[in-house]
Amino acid sequence: MRTAPARTAPIRAAPARTAPTATTRRSDRLPPAWPARSRVRASVEVGALAEQPEVTFIGTATTVLRIGGFTLLTDPNFLHRGQRAYLGKGLWSRRRTDPALGIAQLPALDAVLLSHLHGDHFDRVAKRELDRKLPILTTPATERKLRRWGFDAAQGLPTWQSHELRGDGELLRLTSLPGRHGPGLVDRLMPDVMGTMIDLVRGDARAFRLYVTGDTLNRPQLAQIPQRYPEIDAMLIHLGGTKVAGILLTMDARQGADLVELVRPKLTVPIHYDDYPVFRSPLSHFVAEARRRGIIRQVRTIERGETVPLSPPV
Repeated sequence: MRTAPARTAPIRAAPARTAPTATTRRSDRLPPAWPARSRVRASVEVGALAEQPEVTFIGTATTVLRIGGFTLLTDPNFLHRGQRAYLGKGLWSRRRTDPALGIAQLPALDAVLLSHLHGDHFDRVAKRELDRKLPILTTPATERKLRRWGFDAAQGLPTWQSHELRGDGELLRLTSLPGRHGPGLVDRLMPDVMGTMIDLVRGDARAFRLYVTGDTLNRPQLAQIPQRYPEIDAMLIHLGGTKVAGILLTMDARQGADLVELVRPKLTVPIHYDDYPVFRSPLSHFVAEARRRGIIRQVRTIERGETVPLSPPV
C-alpha cells in the first residue's frame, strides 16, 4: 500500500486564522506544542505536505484533521492501555493500546466531530479535559447529554443538516450523514450515530471533500450518500468488525470493501480496527479484501502517531 518509502517531516504549527464568527468560536486557551516530529508516508514531497489536507491518527477513531486553515478533532478517545471504555447497557471493553497523543498535546482546534456517545469515542478523559467552549458537532441526542455536562457549544445535527465554519477566504461545511450502529432492532438499543461529510470551499469552488463514516454498518440508508455526493476525494472508514454477543456493530472487512465500492472515494484511510478486544476484524483482513477486489491502490493505511496526506494517490 505504500507508494513511496517512509519519510519524516515536522508537524506544522497551527496556522494563523482570522477571528472566527460567533457560531464557530474557538477556545481561548493557548495550545501546547505539537510533537516535534512525525513519520509521514506516501508519495509526497515533505515541503508540500502542509499545503494539502492531512490526517494524524491518534488511535481508535481519534484523529486530527487539517483541512485548509481548519483543524478538527474526531471522536476523542484518550484512555490508555488497560483502562476500561464503557459501552452502555453495562458493557465495557479494556483498551489494548495507548493513544499517540494526549489532550494537552493537541494543536488549537476549531471543532470536534463526535459520531456518537460510546466510551471508546468520547471517554472520561475527554469529558474531564476538553475545553467546554469548543464546538462539538454531533447527533441531537448526544448534544443534549454534552450540554448537561457543561459543553455549551455542542450542536446536534439531524441527518443531512450542515454547520459551517468560516475562515480567511474559505469555508468548511460539515454535514451530518446517515449511520446505523446495529442490525434491525438492535440499532434501536444503540446510541444514534452519524457520519460526516466535510467540504472545503474556496470562493465558489469546492476544493476538497472528505467522508468520515462514523461507527456504522453498510446499510441501505448509506446508498443515499453517493447519490448526493458523487465526487468524494477521501474517506476515513471506521472498521474493526465490532461484535458484542455475536452481533456485528461496525463494518468488517467485507462490509468495508462494499462501502468503498459503493461510495468510490479516490482515497480510503482505515481507522478504528485494533484498539479494543471487541474489534474482531483486523486491518489485515480489510487489506486482503481490498487487494482481492482490485481496489488496494486507493487504500492508504496509517498507524498511531503517523500523519499522512489525504490527497488521492497518483
